[in-house]
Order: sequence, then structure tokens, then C-alpha cells
Amino acid sequence: MARVAIVTGGTRGIGEAISVALRDMGMQVAATYAGNDERARQFTDRTGVAAYKWDVADFDACQEGVRKVEADLGPVDVLVNNAGITRDATMKRMDHAKWQEVMDTNLGGCFNMAKAVFDGMTGRGYGRVVNIGSINGQAGQYGQVNYAAAKSGIHGFTKALAQEGARFGVTVNAIAPGYIDTDMVAAVPEEVLGKIVARIPVGRLGKAEEIARGVAFLCDENAGFVTGSTLSINGGQHMY
Repeated sequence: MARVAIVTGGTRGIGEAISVALRDMGMQVAATYAGNDERARQFTDRTGVAAYKWDVADFDACQEGVRKVEADLGPVDVLVNNAGITRDATMKRMDHAKWQEVMDTNLGGCFNMAKAVFDGMTGRGYGRVVNIGSINGQAGQYGQVNYAAAKSGIHGFTKALAQEGARFGVTVNAIAPGYIDTDMVAAVPEEVLGKIVARIPVGRLGKAEEIARGVAFLCDENAGFVTGSTLSINGGQHMY
């Protein structure tokens, strides 16, 4: 039987590219989304990938959503934690709500989704978890203490959970994208974006499909000896 995968935030941008890449590997993919019903419908019409609506920041909704996916498609073998939001502001201007929303979605969502599928994976002796971090979780970014902290937390979460899953055949890895040509980056003012691109050694923004290829590798059945790793896909902007 085909492997079953969940991609959170999987109907647009990097998430859509990941959903399509896993579909093309022969997996049955469920793409989650939080709000835009029309865009999700268009995504399913375009790709044939089923879309499911729930908020990854809501623990109970994640439990219920995974049960629905498993009833429709079967036990979840692959989880890609891609869903994320930004609420940018300097510390001076950042209120607690901006901090908490980002932490609950970007980091809390990883816990909520992993909690819903991890026992099943370990019990069956197979699983792939890939968490989407960020270059800004590695290097920091002005005006993003919430986002950088959450994404940095994802990298620690990945390493710790990898140790729990390893002997059960469950790998847990992360990808840290650099600046990718998505709607989120397109919203950056042109003069600021120009300065960002100037700092990328390859001289351009990344493509969502380039992130998806990294995810596809880590989700492959032949990637069982890779766990606890972070793959940086950033055009050489941050090396360490």
C-alpha cells in the first residue's frame, strides 16, 4: 500500500510544492490548511491532493484531524510540519499576542502534530517526520524574536525527538530554508528584498520546489540512516 503523508500548511507556497513532491513519489497525501477555503479547493482541483482544514495550534483539532485522515487514507507514515505564520515586530513594539501566536503555531504545531502520529509510527516500526525550520532560526533576524525563537526551537525539537524514534524506525529531521520565492517573501518591500538577495551567494531567491526535493529525500524509505539532522537549503547565505 502507498505510504500516507500529512503536510501541514500544505496547500500553498513551500507546502504545496512538498505536497506535490510526495504525491509524485506515490504517497497518499493530506494537505492541511487553516483558513482559505477557496484557495484550498483550487489546490485540490489542481493537484488531486485532498485538503483538510484545522489549526495546528489547536491540540484537540490536530488529534481529531489526524483521526479523520487515518479514517480516509490509512495510518500516517509521514509527517511534514510546514505550517507557519509571521507576526513581525521589534521587541519594543511586540505585544504578548504576537509572541504567543507564532510560538503556538510554528513550534506548538510541531508538538501537536507529532503527538498525534508518533505513537502510531513507533508502534508500526516506521515513520518519517520532517520539520520545516528557517535560516532565521539559525542566524536570527531583526524584528523576528518570536519567529526566530520558534524556528530555533524546531531544530532542538527535531534532535530530541529523533533520539526517541531512532530505535523504532522513525526518523526525525529538519530543513532550514533560506529566502524562497513565495507569497510571504513577495510581501517584503522591493528595496529590502534587493538587499536580501545581495547577501545570497548564488545570487537569487530559492524555489519552493528546491525545498520540496530536500523533503522528498528525507521522507524516502531509503533515508533511514539520516535522523536528527538539519538540511540547510539557503543558497549559501548561512553556513555553519
